[in-house]
Amino acid sequence: MNIDLIFRIAGVGIIVAVLNMLLQRSGRDEQAMMTTIAGLVVVLMMLVGEIGTLFDTIREVFNL
Repeated sequence: MNIDLIFRIAGVGIIVAVLNMLLQRSGRDEQAMMTTIAGLVVVLMMLVGEIGTLFDTIREVFNL
C-alpha cells in the first residue's frame, strides 16, 4: 500500500470537513450531509481497487 493513498484519503477528508462546516454555518444542513456522503463514496471507491489487490495477493500466497 502506498503512502500516496493515505494522503489522498486525508485530502478528501479535509476538503469534505471544510465544506461541511461552511455549509452548516450557512444553514444548508441537507447539502452538508450530501457532501459528507459524497466524500464517503469517493473514499470507498478509492479503496475498492486496493481491496481487489489484497484479494489477488491472498490468492497468490495460498495458491487458490
